[in-house]
Amino acid sequence: MGRTSDAIAEGVSIASAAARLTVRNHILVETIAHDEPFDAERFAPFAVETLLALADEQDAAADLAQRQRKRAWGKHSDPHGTHDYRDRDLSNLRRRRRQYLGVAKALRAQAEDPAAVRALVDDSRDAAWGDVEKNLQRRLRAEAARPDLDEDYERMRSARLQALVMVDLPRLAAHRRHLAAGRGEAGLDSAPGPM
Repeated sequence: MGRTSDAIAEGVSIASAAARLTVRNHILVETIAHDEPFDAERFAPFAVETLLALADEQDAAADLAQRQRKRAWGKHSDPHGTHDYRDRDLSNLRRRRRQYLGVAKALRAQAEDPAAVRALVDDSRDAAWGDVEKNLQRRLRAEAARPDLDEDYERMRSARLQALVMVDLPRLAAHRRHLAAGRGEAGLDSAPGPM
């Protein structure tokens, strides 16, 4: 039984990471793209929905394992592919079904536990803030770049000039041709970086 409980714990861990990623993305979209303030209570229902959707996926996988088990019953020939199960696979499919059901049950228990939902929202907010922080730091480094403060400025200068000649200038030329042809006023995808 230890192998089944280990597999359930691992499945819950993987599903929790997926839930955190989904809720994190939702937080980023709502707070940044839609300019909404962060409120943990507002994101709790979405976290519950996410956990329940993942539990439903596990139930569907358990149903599939059950159907595969029924089809495998009494088949003793050689399989024709990876998912062409035989009678000798019945115990493995039974164990797999129990594992899927165990993960689904654990996810539903989390969805019903306000403390677990709050922890999911808090962890997702921290992950979202980590993304925002990294982007801000990267942006500040790029915008505040000064040759006298950058140790690698001279060493990387030729690479930056090469990128300017091979990427940025052809893009600018194509953009100018596009405008000259009277096809619109689209902006450049990105401006050249510091030289």
